[in-house]
Amino acid sequence: QTTSSALKGAIQLGITHTVGSLSTKPERDVLMQDFYVVESIFFPSEGSNLTPAHHYNDFRFKTYAPVAFRYFRELFGIRPDDYLVSRDRGRLSVGSDPASLSLLPIPSPCSRKETLKQPGRFRRVSLMFFQNLNQNPRTLLPKFYGLYCVQAGGKNIRIVVMNNLLPRSVKMHLKYDLKGSTYKRRASQKEREKVFPTYKDLDFMQDIPDGLFLDSDMYNALCKTLQRDCLVLQSFKIMDYSLLVAIHNMDLAQREHAAADGTAQADTRRPAAQKALYSTAMESIQGEARRGGTIETDDQMGGIPARNARGERLLLYIGIIDVLQSYRARGCLPLFQQRYPLECVTNCWSLVNGCGLAPQDTVSVHRPSFYAERFQRFMCNTVFKKIP
Repeated sequence: QTTSSALKGAIQLGITHTVGSLSTKPERDVLMQDFYVVESIFFPSEGSNLTPAHHYNDFRFKTYAPVAFRYFRELFGIRPDDYLVSRDRGRLSVGSDPASLSLLPIPSPCSRKETLKQPGRFRRVSLMFFQNLNQNPRTLLPKFYGLYCVQAGGKNIRIVVMNNLLPRSVKMHLKYDLKGSTYKRRASQKEREKVFPTYKDLDFMQDIPDGLFLDSDMYNALCKTLQRDCLVLQSFKIMDYSLLVAIHNMDLAQREHAAADGTAQADTRRPAAQKALYSTAMESIQGEARRGGTIETDDQMGGIPARNARGERLLLYIGIIDVLQSYRARGCLPLFQQRYPLECVTNCWSLVNGCGLAPQDTVSVHRPSFYAERFQRFMCNTVFKKIP
């Protein structure tokens, strides 16, 4: 058995070594073959000519596409020392809920669904994002910063490092995982009992029936970005992704602050700025990622300004998550069986044409073109609306 602390220590040693070894490699353009490189190094506990001694069991550490992922980190202004500091602050949570994956501090260990048993598929998706980022720096797709594998105790544990969507210094009052489908899309009782639950489509339609209101320019920029991202995902036959929408209610936060201080006047001081190790929600729909620096936009910390039907001021933090589920006949049946009644899934034809027990357009798993169209329609008609 490998303990959590030993696993975290092995990951830290491995990432430190691979980032350090990259400093000896010259800067150059990223090539197609860079996405298929795998570097492997053995870490004996007594140390070696290449590795330090440590008090964990022997382990092997693999780094996938190191030069390619270095390019991604540089693209978003992540210096090697910032990357290592963020890694040291990271919370090890192997097997975490994919809906909360992007909310963990960097690095974010992937759930089994996201990690994949075939790293090659993940690298192909990374290549897709590389091509997309060069053409469209404005994107809500995840930013992947590294893919690693620790082999210890007879097990392979793969870890992907990706951007954190939510700034730690801003309290989120609501969080939704939205797909645009309605079949069984309600948070479970177990989920609702969490301190910070992730609600789903039916919960959103019940809680915020009038939607979230954005000014015209912001609404158009957001919907254009969603449309472009969905086209990219559709072209690679990816489906079952979600839009994570976290909401900070500025007026409610002021009331909470005033109540906590026992004063009628809320403190209007700015929250402490944090290092921008990623592209913020605002930058994702309006411009290129800032190359480092701080993420402050009039106290918004990169959030998208919006209002609810009551006129309360909101900040939205959004991003597309769970993007590694491809639409393949070989893999669609098990996933569909997990989510829907067994009677629905005698074969994958049921998946394509809907389920007899659930209307075709309500189920989550669907062909990529239909999924993308429904996803955009739900986001830009039900979730986000122009301020009247």
